[in-house]
Amino acid sequence: MFAVVETGGKQYRVFPGQKLKVEKLDAAPGASLTLDKVLLVADGENVQVGAPYVSGAKVEAKVLEQGRGDKKIIFKYHSKTRYKKKKGHRQHFTELEIVSVN
Repeated sequence: MFAVVETGGKQYRVFPGQKLKVEKLDAAPGASLTLDKVLLVADGENVQVGAPYVSGAKVEAKVLEQGRGDKKIIFKYHSKTRYKKKKGHRQHFTELEIVSVN
């Protein structure tokens, strides 16, 4: 059994027991969340597709940690004009463990 959920402007294919990193959510580690923007639920041959969301479907998740990803380097360079800029960025994330798909 799996589902496709939307959170943080992105879509994720999730199944029970899976751990995934999503855009930062406002929840403390150890708290449980309900993701209710479910786009698709599949259980073997039975597939439900929402328009845009499946009514009554929800995904239960547990927050494992809040963190920041690896540093990404942004480097801008224009040749022959002595222009160089270097900047770093670390994206915030929330790590979730999927408990159940209903």
